Amino acid sequence: MFEIATIEDKVRVEPEFIGGKKEEAIIKSLAFKYENKILQNKGVVLKITAVREVTGGILKVEDAGIFYDVKYDALMSIPRLHEIIEGEVVDITDFGVFVRFGPIDGLCHISQIINDYIGLDKKTGVLATKDSNKTLKVGDIVRARIIGVSLDKKEVNKINLTMRQPGLGNLDWIELDKQKKAEDNKKDGADDKKTDAKKSNAKKKSK
Repeated sequence: MFEIATIEDKVRVEPEFIGGKKEEAIIKSLAFKYENKILQNKGVVLKITAVREVTGGILKVEDAGIFYDVKYDALMSIPRLHEIIEGEVVDITDFGVFVRFGPIDGLCHISQIINDYIGLDKKTGVLATKDSNKTLKVGDIVRARIIGVSLDKKEVNKINLTMRQPGLGNLDWIELDKQKKAEDNKKDGADDKKTDAKKSNAKKKSK
C-alpha cells in the first residue's frame, strides 16, 4: 500500500519559490503540483521526500517560472490488485458503499457486500440484510479485498472492492461470527462429552 517511488518528470518552479536553494524550490513546486493528488497509473502522492537529479533550468519569455528535468522520490499510496485493506464507510448509495482507506476511496458494489440479500433503508441511510440481521452504516470499519484498479484517467479513477469472501466485511460482523463459531464449538464439545458418557454407561450396564 505505502511505498517510496522514484519518478522522472519535468517541473516548473513557481516564481514565489525562486531565490532560495534550487532543490528546496523544486521540492516545494513538486509538492504544490502533486501532493494529495492521484498520479496517473501509479497512486496517490502523499509526500515528496527527496530530489535525486536535476538538469536544465530553462527560462521562457512568456513565463516567470523556471523549468527543470528532475528525478525525485515520493511516498505514495499505491492500491494493489487482491490486496486486503481496512477502511471506513464514508458514503452509502443504492448501488453500493464507498470505503476510505488512507487517501483513497474504493467502491464496494451492493452485490459484493455480503452473501445475503441486502437493501438500503433510505430514511436511515442504513443497509440491512434480510436473513442474518446485519447492518452497515456510515462510520463502520470494514475489511475488504481490492478486485479492480483503474488509475489511468485524470478525472474518474476507480478502485473496486469485495467483502463477500471469508474473513471480510464489517469488523463487527467478523467478531460476531467468531463468537458464534466459538459458542458452536463449545456446544459441540459438550454434546460429544454427553454422548461419550452415555456410551460408557451403556457398556457398564451390559457387563
